[in-house]
Amino acid sequence: MRTLALDIGEVRVGLAVSDSAGKIATPLKVLSADVVLNHGAEFRRIVEDWEIEQLVSGLPMTMAGEEGPQAASIREKAQKIAKACGLPLFFCDERLSSREAKRILREEGLDERAMRGKVDMIAASLFLQAWLDSQV
Repeated sequence: MRTLALDIGEVRVGLAVSDSAGKIATPLKVLSADVVLNHGAEFRRIVEDWEIEQLVSGLPMTMAGEEGPQAASIREKAQKIAKACGLPLFFCDERLSSREAKRILREEGLDERAMRGKVDMIAASLFLQAWLDSQV
């Protein structure tokens, strides 16, 4: 079952996708939040071309494991996206995924400017992989 992960931000949404077996997450793309939230053609094409069967949205949690201040907004946006796609939606703790994504990109020699945009799709792949691993 192929899963699409959404790292929903104010400006951008990072996307990552699983393989068809639902075992391996791969960073896919970063789209503008407007395109994803309004079910734009580029986002619809990704859902169709990759034959997405379910969505996983990152959910900002505090270090104490509680939903962070942005969680309600992210839940609302993710539910809107899922409804437009007609797909089931799951949530996954995205705590520290952006920090880890930045660390990975720094190790590859990228500076802050070069990282912009890439962090979101890497973060999405990190929390998608954790979610996939938890489904076994």
